[in-house]
Amino acid sequence: MNTVNTSFKKILVPLDGSKYSEKALQRASEIGITFDSKIILLYVVEKSLPLNLLDRKEYLEILHKFGDKTLKKASDFLLKKEINAKILLKEGNIVTEIEKIAKKEKCDLIIVGNKGLGSVTRLLLGSVSNKLAQSSPCSLLIVK
Repeated sequence: MNTVNTSFKKILVPLDGSKYSEKALQRASEIGITFDSKIILLYVVEKSLPLNLLDRKEYLEILHKFGDKTLKKASDFLLKKEINAKILLKEGNIVTEIEKIAKKEKCDLIIVGNKGLGSVTRLLLGSVSNKLAQSSPCSLLIVK
């Protein structure tokens, strides 16, 4: 009898602070408990947004603070469930960085929300979940 290995040793959860990424985190915690998985939380500061309202340094500083806050909130959520997580904050193209980390960490699963923070961001960046569906280096779970 053939069996399929459905173990998820490492789960990558890219976060953006949206309610959809919170749903993805919730699902990751459930799967993580079931499979005794290591969870990696990732926030990517998108550097290429064309904003002229702030200088670049101030813009990146704001995004880094938001990323730190988002990762801390997610880590605290997991700690309440007695799950320790690795926390990563990167700069670059969101999809590219997710793929790099998934490969580097040898992740078995990426869990993302089906939508991000807002329609303006989605128009500028395109759908992260859609792009990952086309190019993810491992299994992908898109949470609605």
